[in-house]
Amino acid sequence: MRGRAVRLLAIAAAGALSVFGFAPFAWYPLTFIGVAVLYACGRRRLSPGSPDATNSTRAWRQAACHGLAWGLGFFLTGVSWVYISLTDFGGVPAPLAVLATLMFCLYLSLFPSLALAIHARLPTRSAIGDTAVFAACWTLAEWLRGELLSGFPWLALGYAHGPPSPLAGWAPVFGVWGVGFAVTWLSALAVEGLATRTLRVRVLLAGGVLMLGGWGLRTIAWTTPHTHALEVSLLQGNIPQSLKWRPELLQQSLSTYLELAQRHPAQLMLLPETALPSLPENLPSGYLSALRATARGPEADVILGTVVRDRHGRYFNAALSLASGADYRKRHLVPFGEFTPPLFAWTLTWLHIPMSDFARGAAQQPPWSIAGERVAANICYEDIFGAEIRARARHATLLANLSNTAWFGDSAAQPQHLQIAQMRALETGRPMLRATNSGVTAIIAPDGQVAGSLPAFTPGALRGRVHGHEGSTPYLLWGDLPTLAWCGLIVLLALRAGRTSRHVARAPLPGQ
Repeated sequence: MRGRAVRLLAIAAAGALSVFGFAPFAWYPLTFIGVAVLYACGRRRLSPGSPDATNSTRAWRQAACHGLAWGLGFFLTGVSWVYISLTDFGGVPAPLAVLATLMFCLYLSLFPSLALAIHARLPTRSAIGDTAVFAACWTLAEWLRGELLSGFPWLALGYAHGPPSPLAGWAPVFGVWGVGFAVTWLSALAVEGLATRTLRVRVLLAGGVLMLGGWGLRTIAWTTPHTHALEVSLLQGNIPQSLKWRPELLQQSLSTYLELAQRHPAQLMLLPETALPSLPENLPSGYLSALRATARGPEADVILGTVVRDRHGRYFNAALSLASGADYRKRHLVPFGEFTPPLFAWTLTWLHIPMSDFARGAAQQPPWSIAGERVAANICYEDIFGAEIRARARHATLLANLSNTAWFGDSAAQPQHLQIAQMRALETGRPMLRATNSGVTAIIAPDGQVAGSLPAFTPGALRGRVHGHEGSTPYLLWGDLPTLAWCGLIVLLALRAGRTSRHVARAPLPGQ
């Protein structure tokens, strides 16, 4: 019993260690180590060609416990900043906030637990095959985490492997799930290579193909830049979240952003999510005209984050174009922060988050035409969903994200969110402009590199010249389908192998 507890603690520590592979530390090799420890603890001792006979109830339950322990270590370390938003800005008492954070991390931990339980139940005939089944189960579970109950794909393993990781080259081809498959497969292969001398050549060959292939793909420019450059100015007001929604302090936000815009004019000016915490029609007369006048040049525009209301009285978290009057309305809303899921209305007793009952925007919203570019907006949390950004990027030359992560204080949430945006730029081959309230405001190149950024928690403007990009990456053409189909095929082949093994085992011997 004591040995089992020590093993589970070691696995949880490996999960916690993996978080340091993500921003702000970005020591991406640690993700290999963390996953390798998890795989090694449940590794099956198979000789080539031998059927797997470990699929007992005890085996898959143990595997599920391993996955749960790893997940708890991983998510409690990586997304515990949820506690900050609940206590500092949601008004939730600390004991309840601790409980809610624990329950949230426990829910997220069910997905690695599910992956390992299914892996333990799937028969394999070789150690190399077992590594592929492990990677397929893990990838499908991560994808499911990004889809179920509105989805939360934060800290998917592939996000740790943007530049400078050699695996970053696979992102424009197979997206974050494909990169995540490569991470888990390499981690499991390394364990098998170290444990079995006869497999080392094959392990080195497979690892070399993944690493060198990714490095080679990074040299390919999948999309083509426009010859003309767009002058941009991204404004970061750093308005404290605790003061932002107080009506008597609205003038502070108005003055801050107007002064920043007047000092840093450009063709395209971006203000962050809900930069102006008011309906546009309720703003002082002439304010929006004065803000619009700061954009310079033909077809110039100011895009600002605000709240809009339709004729039915519904409110939307929106990005508003001052030149055209058109707006983009956020479609993928944050549960509890922007809408209350069914059966959870009782949580409003404890949560005191302003403007937490938004309606969803339309599925199809065209990009804006600004100074020769087609600009597709997305708001905050939306850019963690690769398939949704892909759908908008296909009709755009430039991506613009308006965010406000001040809800999470000075935590890892901000650099983690920036890392996610880098993956979206890589996948789509489009520059990503990020205007945030408190950080990290940044210009991201189509190769996933950060071309410029502002320090967090300081007011200022990030100015730059950006070239819109035409053309398509492979991921932009085919999306996640190849990766998910490949993982599904691996699982189906494992199931078929299991049925064949059981049939052979039940067949009568000659002479019986």
